[in-house]
Formats: sequence, structure tokens, C-alpha cells
Amino acid sequence: MNLADVYLYFANGLYIKAKSFGARGTFIGEAVFNTSMSGYQEIITDPSYAGQFVVFSMPEIGIVGTNEQDRESLRASCVGVILSSYNDFVSNFRSTQSLASYLRGHNIMGICNVHTRGLIKMLTTQGSMMMIASNDISSQEALREALESAPSINELNFMQQVSTKKPYTHAQAVFDFAQFDYAKPPKAQAKVVAIDFGIKTNILNELCAVGLEVEVVGHDFSAADILKAFESGEIAGVFLSNGPGDPLMLEREIAEIQKLITSNIPIFGICLGHQLLSIAHGYPTYKLKFGHHGGNHPIKNLQSGAVEITAQNHNYCVSESIAEIATITHRNLFDGTIEGVKYKNKPIFSVQHHPEASPGPKEARALFEEFARLCIKS
Repeated sequence: MNLADVYLYFANGLYIKAKSFGARGTFIGEAVFNTSMSGYQEIITDPSYAGQFVVFSMPEIGIVGTNEQDRESLRASCVGVILSSYNDFVSNFRSTQSLASYLRGHNIMGICNVHTRGLIKMLTTQGSMMMIASNDISSQEALREALESAPSINELNFMQQVSTKKPYTHAQAVFDFAQFDYAKPPKAQAKVVAIDFGIKTNILNELCAVGLEVEVVGHDFSAADILKAFESGEIAGVFLSNGPGDPLMLEREIAEIQKLITSNIPIFGICLGHQLLSIAHGYPTYKLKFGHHGGNHPIKNLQSGAVEITAQNHNYCVSESIAEIATITHRNLFDGTIEGVKYKNKPIFSVQHHPEASPGPKEARALFEEFARLCIKS
């Protein structure tokens, strides 16, 4: 295939000439790195990567192609991907198109022939940073000016981009249960509302797999409507999904969550949902130096003592002060940051990692089962 010249400029002044595949043009976003060794299509279609360039530590990307079953959302949300070596030869019976073709269809830039090991080392020492990549602009000075005039990712609200526009139901028949450890799909025993801040398909699958019917609503949800449905017995709980960006930007969503937590409705949050619950309780989040992105992050379950291998994708973290009102249930073994909490005297708990991704054994499914126990009345 024909690779085009592309010019990269980073906020720290680094200027690189590389090659591009996929969509062409000028793209601006935040550079983060991912340490997963597989699952690049799931990563690209994770809405939590909206506004970001993903630098892959895996040196060879592309040989398994892409398909419609492995996507985490209907559309890919990242700005671009940066690779060491792109392989356009596809060798996978499940593939329906190459990665380059897939990226073009979603207007995502692919960048290759980059020394990603050095780039990742830069990001770990200097932190995640904004960058620009262009097929049209080659001047370092022009790239710098364009980047400096663009808003930072901390100033952007991605909800209109990643959240559903219309409510819908995700039920048992929507997906193939063969991937789960069930002889047949469990009958739904309770209905919950999942608030979509950029929800992943596998999260919905796991909620259904533990006996829950899921009604998905957008980020512009009404807490009053949800509480009314709970009081009438129509629904039994609320799930707050993952999503992109700075949680402190979501002032309206936080205000609505504050209304929810005054009731006794069971709530389970993952990633952004975990952060929003903390903020709604009055405990702000802070930005990590380079975030946690990958499928091999060990955390310790402080309740069982077990070490679990988790998938991670976040730039923000809940502060230690949350211990005033919640029990810390999980910690990251890389840096000791909080990975899970259970609120005192409330049927509310949340985790920072992505238990639905199952990078290790199925131990993380217990979190979905715990939520189901709160929602399903015996």
C-alpha cells in the first residue's frame, strides 16, 4: 500500500517525520500510550480514547485485520494511532477489512515508522501531552502555531460525540452468549438503567450475563425520571459507564448524579462513572502524569487479598480523601492509586479499571455479580 508522509509535533517541541495510513489531513489530540499486546480494534473503538492519539507498545500491528464483532462501540473515537510497524497483510479468517481501511472509514489517522519505544519513554518521564499530526503541514513552526491555538483535551466535553442520542434496550438476544460461561442465556431478573458516557459493548454484555436487562440512556439523563422509575419498581438500579475527558467538565451530569445519591438506589460505576460518583460526593479528581492504559495492570483486591490483572484506560484518579466516606476496596500495584471504593451506608460502589475486558481470568466478573445482588430481590 502507499504510505504518505506525515509530520508530528508535540507540545514539548519534538518534531518527527513519519509515514501515515488510514485517514489523511491534520489531526490534533493528546498522546497517550497503551501497553496491551493484543486487541487493537477494541482499543481503537473504546470511546474513552476520544480526543487522543494512542501510541501502541506492541511493535507489529495490523495482521489480524478488523471485523464487526470485536468493536466496543459503533464508531471509533480516538484521533489516531501511532505504531512502530504497520502490517497491511491480513491473516485472520474473521477479518473483513484491513486496519488501514477501517481507520479511513472512521476518519482516524494511522501513523507508522515511529520509534515508539522512545516515544513511550518520553511520555512516561514528561507526561501525556498534546500533539498535532499532518499530511498537509510540514513546517515545524506552522505545526507549533496550530497546536498552540487548539484547545487542550482538558477543556473539551466529548459527551455529544460518544453518548447515545436515543435510549435503547440491550437484552439477552443482542449478543452471542457462547463467549460466556453459561449453558444458556440467563433470564433477566431485574431491569437497570445504564447511563452512557461512552459505554463499551462488553460492559452491556456482562450486565446481561448476570441476569440484568439494561436500558441505555444518554448523558443528558434526568435523575428525577430515574428515581420515579425506581420508586415504582420499574427499574432496580443505575450503572454509570466509562467515558472520555476530564470528569470535572461534566457539571450538569454531576448535578444529576448528586440527586441520585440522595436516594437508596443501587449504583455501580466504572472508570468515568467511578470518578463522577466521587465528585458528586464532594471529592474531586486529579490528573495522573501519564495515565493508565493497557491490559496488564495488577491491582490488589483489599477485601479478598487477591491480585487481579486488569485492563485500564484513564487519565484521572479519585483522591485519597474519599476514604472519609467510602471504604477503599482496590489499589493499583504499579503506583498505589485507588482502583475501587464502596460507599459507607449506601448501596453504591465503583471501580476505576475495566472489569469487562477480562485481560486475566474471569475474577472481575464478581463485580457485576455484586451489582446484580443489589438489584435482584430474592
